[in-house]
Amino acid sequence: MSGSREPRSGNTTVDVVVVGAGFAGLSAAERLVSTGRSVLVVEGRDRVGGRSLSGEVAGVKVDLGATWVARRHTAVRDLASRVGCTTTDQFAQGRNVLWMAGRRRTYGGTIPKVSPAALVDMARMQAAVNKLVATVDVEAAWETPGAGRLDAVSFGEWLDRKNALPGTRALMTVISKVQWGCTPGDVSLLHALRYIRSAGGLDHMLDVEGGQQQDRIVETTQEIAQRVAERLGDRVRLETPVRRIAQDDDGVTVRTDSGEIRARYAIVTASPAHRAAIAFEPALSEQGEGLTRTWRMGVLSKAFVAYERPFWRAEGCSGEAVTDTGTVFITFDVSPAPGGPGVLMAFCDPRVFDGFGPGARRDRVVRQLADLYGPQALAPIDYLDHCWGAEPFAPGGPNPAVAPYATTSFGKALSEPHGRVHWAGSETAGEWAGTMNGAVLTGQRTAESVLTLLTRDVREGASR
Repeated sequence: MSGSREPRSGNTTVDVVVVGAGFAGLSAAERLVSTGRSVLVVEGRDRVGGRSLSGEVAGVKVDLGATWVARRHTAVRDLASRVGCTTTDQFAQGRNVLWMAGRRRTYGGTIPKVSPAALVDMARMQAAVNKLVATVDVEAAWETPGAGRLDAVSFGEWLDRKNALPGTRALMTVISKVQWGCTPGDVSLLHALRYIRSAGGLDHMLDVEGGQQQDRIVETTQEIAQRVAERLGDRVRLETPVRRIAQDDDGVTVRTDSGEIRARYAIVTASPAHRAAIAFEPALSEQGEGLTRTWRMGVLSKAFVAYERPFWRAEGCSGEAVTDTGTVFITFDVSPAPGGPGVLMAFCDPRVFDGFGPGARRDRVVRQLADLYGPQALAPIDYLDHCWGAEPFAPGGPNPAVAPYATTSFGKALSEPHGRVHWAGSETAGEWAGTMNGAVLTGQRTAESVLTLLTRDVREGASR
C-alpha cells in the first residue's frame, strides 16, 4: 500500500499533478520525475495499483485483479524487471475441461473440440471476426471504414446475424465476460473488434503459450506498482480523492478534501466512467461528458480455491476449464509448485455471485469445481474472492463495456486533452488497450506530451 496517508492541509504547488496511482499514473510520474519535474500523484483508494490487487490464499500470493503479461508486453515487463519483479509461466500442461450443455469432456489446445460441426462453425466465426478486425483503426476506432455500421450493433446481435451455433455463442460469451465484464449483447461490435485488434488478434487474446496469458508475476502485479510508488516516496498521496479540477491560462487547480494543488498541467488516469466523479471547470465538452455516461465499466469477480496439492494435474488436467452455465465460467491453475498447495483461480459471473454472502459464494464455487474436477474439489483448505463491482471507490472492471453507438459518438474524447488536463490509462491506449502494458505506455506517452508543453512554456516565458 505504498504511499503517504498523512493528512495534508493547505496548498501545494508542483509542475504536474497526476490523478490516479495505477500503472498509467505511476508510469507518468516516474517519467516526469526522471527529468527533474516536480510531481504529485493523488489516489482516492487506500492503495496503489488500480485494477491490480494482491491477495493471499493458503499462504500463496494471488492476483485478485490484473494477472497476466504476454511476451509482447514489453513495457510492463521492462517496468517489472526494473523494480525486481519476476515472471513465471502460466501452467498449461495437460487436458483442458469443457462443461457444456450439461456434459463434461476434455480437450487439448485453445479452442474446445465440441463436435466436428462446432469446430467448423468456430473456425468460420473466427475468420469472420479476423476479417473485420483487420479493418479497425486501433488508434481511432471511430475512424474505421464503416465504423457507424459496426458500432450500430452489439457483438451478440452480430453473432445472431451470422447464425453462430450455440457452442460458438457460448465460447464467445466467455470471451466477452473475461474481456469486458459483460455478455456479447451488452458490448458494441466495434468496441469488441477494437479490443481484439489491440490485443494482437483473437488467437493472441485467447492463447496461453505465446499469447496474452503467457506469464504471471511471481510477486503479483500490484507489487510492481507498490515498488514504483516506494521509489516515488511522498510524491504519492493515498486516500486523496479529487473533487474538482479548475484551469486558467496559467495552470490547473486540483481540489481534494485536504486542500488544493496548483500545477501547470494535470494528467488524469481515471477510467472514462470514473471521470464523472470529478467536476471540471470549464466543463468537459459534450463528447467528453457523453463519454463518462456511456463508457461504463464492466463487472467481473474472481475466486481462489486452495487444496493440499494440485490433484487435477495427476489426472492429466491443466486446471483450465470453460463452462457455459453456473457461477464459474473459466478456471486456471495458479499453483506455486507441483507439490502444493494447489490453487485454482475461477472467474465468476457477478450476476449469480456478488449478491450472496461469503459462505454462499464459496459453496457455489466449490460445488462447480467438483463438477469440473471431481469430488476432491469438495475439500479445499482455503478460499478467497473479490467482487470488483462492489469496490467502494471506482468500482468495476476489467474494461469498459461500451454499448452500440458510444464509440463513434464519444470515442474521440478518450485521449483528446481538455485544455491543460491530459488523459492516460489503459482505455486510452491504441495497441494493448485493456492491459497493464497499455496503461504503462499511455502513462509514458502522456508524460512526454506534457514535458514538451512544459519546455515550451519555459521558452515562451524566457522570450517575454
